[in-house]
Amino acid sequence: MSNDASALTPRMPAEWERHRATWIAWPHQRDDWPDKFEPIPWVYGEIVRHLHHGEEVRILVNDEDARRQADAVLDKLTLDRDRISFWHIPTDRVWTRDYGPLFVACNGEAAIVNFAFNAWAKYPNWQRDDAVTGQINDRLRLRLCQPEIDGRRVVLEGGSIDVNGQGLLLTTEECLLSDVQQRNPGLGREGYERVFGEYLGVRKVLWLGRGIAGDDTHGHIDDLARFVGPRSVVAVVEEDRGDANFEPLQENLQRLRGMTDLDGRPLEVHTLPMPAPVWFAGQRLPASYANFYIANGRVLVPTFNDPNDRRALDILAGLFPDRRVVGIHAVDLVWGLGTLHCLTQQQPLAG
Repeated sequence: MSNDASALTPRMPAEWERHRATWIAWPHQRDDWPDKFEPIPWVYGEIVRHLHHGEEVRILVNDEDARRQADAVLDKLTLDRDRISFWHIPTDRVWTRDYGPLFVACNGEAAIVNFAFNAWAKYPNWQRDDAVTGQINDRLRLRLCQPEIDGRRVVLEGGSIDVNGQGLLLTTEECLLSDVQQRNPGLGREGYERVFGEYLGVRKVLWLGRGIAGDDTHGHIDDLARFVGPRSVVAVVEEDRGDANFEPLQENLQRLRGMTDLDGRPLEVHTLPMPAPVWFAGQRLPASYANFYIANGRVLVPTFNDPNDRRALDILAGLFPDRRVVGIHAVDLVWGLGTLHCLTQQQPLAG
């Protein structure tokens, strides 16, 4: 195990590369879905049902009682239980994308990059989530790297970045560079780019601007734009000029259309619609079709009982012709301020 990346040649694989497993955490924090928790375990059951056809699903549970609760749901579904495993590792919340291990390939071997997690600088209970990656690696026993600047661990959530597996990374200025981000004060654009290069093998960072309305993460990229191929990006756009998302999403789209790959070639930019605004208890929620998850043989896409659900599914089916594109009802799920990509973390086969 090592904190030193200097001897490594890291590469963070793209999400569409073959997975060994997908990591999720079984839902238990009822306060994240006030008055709406009851359907959430059943949404998770549906996610597990689709994922396990193509890869192992590794489920974090806080204790044996949580495992029994998960079993009560999964036992009612038709599943190959040999493809599902439980890991007794306690969590504060279920958003494994943001605190879980970032797997990279280093000199032909799998390794883990363990960034610090501080609950988006918004919640006081994050210590268990921050410890998850180390506890997972206590069992996996891979090389572990913990990025540090001036003796302090670098804070970064997995949902704030997206990679093409060939040296490009997407992120946003709002999330990493704005005054409100409170993740790594003083670590500017060049500092982040240096960290991404050293630990993830990134050679070029593509900076977008602001995130969507209702996103409490300060602009995570996985609600905005995603790589769907080495040179291809899909970005959400808002068609209603009166909507709060119209201007920032148009600005992001124009930036993408002016960006190039490592060879100076323009990116192939595709667009996804946005659903109509989703509100609950007077709060606008971060509903976005960009929060899809690319699994082995499938793409899971959040849907919102919206006429644009079908448009989004059809667009993604065209972009992933070799995968089955599946809609997962997320109207209840998004009340927790995240959906499918936020709650999953891939473990690539590459290594």
